[in-house]
Amino acid sequence: MPGASRSIVIAAPIEEVFAVITDYEKYPQFLSEVKAVRVTDRRGGEALVHYEVQVLKSIRYTLRTREEAPQRVSWSLVEGEFMRENRGSWDLQRQGTETRATYSIEMTFGPLVPKAVVNALVETSLPKMLESFKKRIESNG
Repeated sequence: MPGASRSIVIAAPIEEVFAVITDYEKYPQFLSEVKAVRVTDRRGGEALVHYEVQVLKSIRYTLRTREEAPQRVSWSLVEGEFMRENRGSWDLQRQGTETRATYSIEMTFGPLVPKAVVNALVETSLPKMLESFKKRIESNG
């Protein structure tokens, strides 16, 4: 299963980082490929998060998230177009007044998705996405 993990240091307290990560419905405001997000069935630190993203074409999928404030958010695929698997996590570590955020993801796509698209999603988009989160969190402070 193609996967990747990257870390970034964000100049904000862990609680602020966690708050932005778990405010899923605001993702379209700062992640250009995310067109729409809807949260349903949020309770007890879990939620169903429905995404519509634009990566060469529009793709819809639903993730079950688990929130362990303020250190971790993890998810797994409930259903999705072209995806067989999508699971991962944000792991947050307090570093004084900053936060080290580690994003890990594993994805498997159906046979109709070219390997170049998978590599672009997992490898190329990841650093850009982390920078978008960092910019959003640091500009809120």
